[in-house]
Amino acid sequence: MDFDILIALCIFGILIFLISLLLCVVFYNTTPYPSIRRSEKEKCYYDTEEKKCLPFPSISDRWAVHLSVIVPAYDEEQRLPPMLDEALDFLEKRREKNKDFKYEIIVSSDGSRDKTVEVALKYSQKYGSDVVRVLDLNPNRGKGGAVRLGVLSCRGAVILFADADGATKFQDLTKLEESLMEITKSNYISAPEKGAEVHALICGSRSHLEVESLARRSLFRNFLMHGFHFLVWSLAVRSIKDTQCGFKLFTRRTAELLFHNIHVERWAFDVELLNLAEKFYIPLAEVAVNWTEIEGSKIVPVLSWIQMGKDLFLIWLRYKLGAWKVALKPT
Repeated sequence: MDFDILIALCIFGILIFLISLLLCVVFYNTTPYPSIRRSEKEKCYYDTEEKKCLPFPSISDRWAVHLSVIVPAYDEEQRLPPMLDEALDFLEKRREKNKDFKYEIIVSSDGSRDKTVEVALKYSQKYGSDVVRVLDLNPNRGKGGAVRLGVLSCRGAVILFADADGATKFQDLTKLEESLMEITKSNYISAPEKGAEVHALICGSRSHLEVESLARRSLFRNFLMHGFHFLVWSLAVRSIKDTQCGFKLFTRRTAELLFHNIHVERWAFDVELLNLAEKFYIPLAEVAVNWTEIEGSKIVPVLSWIQMGKDLFLIWLRYKLGAWKVALKPT
């Protein structure tokens, strides 16, 4: 056989192998529409008054409280109490001023190995399970999975997800609410029906703090940060600078649509969420919030960034090739 033909066949074989490998990466272990998998235990919360487990409601049900706060937590027995104390203090003071205001906090424990669930249940016993509920996920799904199942189990006309580390000051919720009112043209507390039905997503943002953080971080970490921002902008989200801030406010209608469609359950779920919001032309806003880095982050330098980079590429590729689809109604 001619040597040139042999070389050509080898190159062709390598290309076929690489294409096959790429297709396996894109289509392996994925479905066009994401499924909601949860055990019987994960469908219930412990009612501290009735002393038994009761089923969570569905986000497809009509709203029953003005605000739901979803707190994803993985091994957060140390950082969770200060965050809950701050949130509950803020929300209880609001309820004292407005007797009609109703809220709930759902602590979504993502397969925690420490006493996160026990800590959260103490707050449920103190404030009542109508105010604080615990969603005990097992096995671990990832932050995106914990937020998703928490949102799908909530009762709020408006829904906030807030990180358990308390890095964002909870009082900055008022800034997000002001932006929400500008979009919806109403106050969701006085007019929850309208607040629940209008599409809107407000993102807390730390982008105004980047100049200060650049001076403190190493050259390598700054390179990775800028690289991640470039990938997000080029592959997925262009309207929001800080996609990863764990402080986002949704109307119920928006949350139902987006969280029934997301596939990613790890760190990059925020990017897919915002990518979907842009696809659906949902009104988006970015609001600067006070943020302080808290020790105990679960992000592993380099490894977590590689995981996020891979997920970013797969988000872009799978939607581009049609491996993932979007549904206007829950499947």
